[in-house]
Amino acid sequence: MPSTSAAGGEPGARGTARPAATDPRPATDPHPLRIGVLLPTREQAINGTYAAAPLLDFARSAETLGFDSLWAGDSLTARPRLDPLVVLSAAAAATERIQVGTAALTPALRHPLIGANMAASLSHVAAGRLILGLGSGFPMPETEEEFASVGAAFQGRVGRLDEITALWRTAWASGEEGEPADFQGRFWQADHLDRLPAPAVPGGPPLWLAGSDTPKVLARAATRYDGWLPFLPDVEAYGRARRRIAELAEEAGRGAHAVTPALYATVTVNADEGAARAELEHYIAHYYGRSLDQMRTIQAYAWGSAEKCAEWLGGYVRAGARHLVIRVGSLDPEPQLKEIAEVLLPAVRALAPTTVGSTQP
Repeated sequence: MPSTSAAGGEPGARGTARPAATDPRPATDPHPLRIGVLLPTREQAINGTYAAAPLLDFARSAETLGFDSLWAGDSLTARPRLDPLVVLSAAAAATERIQVGTAALTPALRHPLIGANMAASLSHVAAGRLILGLGSGFPMPETEEEFASVGAAFQGRVGRLDEITALWRTAWASGEEGEPADFQGRFWQADHLDRLPAPAVPGGPPLWLAGSDTPKVLARAATRYDGWLPFLPDVEAYGRARRRIAELAEEAGRGAHAVTPALYATVTVNADEGAARAELEHYIAHYYGRSLDQMRTIQAYAWGSAEKCAEWLGGYVRAGARHLVIRVGSLDPEPQLKEIAEVLLPAVRALAPTTVGSTQP
């Protein structure tokens, strides 16, 4: 695994912002910078305090404070929490402007037709504000056990995810004239898909692939999905991967901007850097049952002042990230929400170029 640096880490370590290579994309970037925040559903589960009212208060606060999107994770037994589609339905009904999304949904945990119906239903509740970040399953033993608990095959899960999304797209387009109403895949076959409710947006909500920067993942994101949602801890690796997706999408005839480059990142904001790290370590130990040093080799983490965290996130923005999904690294995240909104959001937004030129500084 690559060595990494967070906002509280050593200057110049791998993972900090550096000049990137020439950007192959045209000068005009249609993706505005958006910044979202994760709803604390997993944190509720850890604290044993399941309740809808605090989640809806969090959602309304995030919208009032100027966040662009709200997100919810997904797990049954590996990292338990409330169902994201149910929670996001409530959050969407309680808000007006803010987008809602899954970061990330694991479609294999549900029958594909049930998943298609639930996603279409949520798209109507959210009035077209839905984004579906999708994952094939986090590579941990507890995730494999989770798959087994619902009778889903863990082996071959990547191909199954791609086939489920193909089935969903077929279902969502099946009501259109001339589009097929059946699906015949390797793992799934279904007829009468036109009987399912159509989503609020023609063709369905955007589907983002939550994955890493391996060549296969980048090729899938570039050719099959509408967005790429990694949690890469290395800014340089992120920039290379983002440019490669743009190249592959262009080669596939989709255009260099077909895929929204996003990022899932965890920040713990506290002017006392030592206290920030201690809180984040406590959080990760309860969230994953692993240490921060273990997890930061594969996921993006920052801690320290809001200004330092903003500078760290700015490196990803300069590398091309256009939708940041922020997880607050605390079992009590709401007290940090206001400072993140008032200090971090404007600082990061100020770093976003209005256009993407020939280079990314």
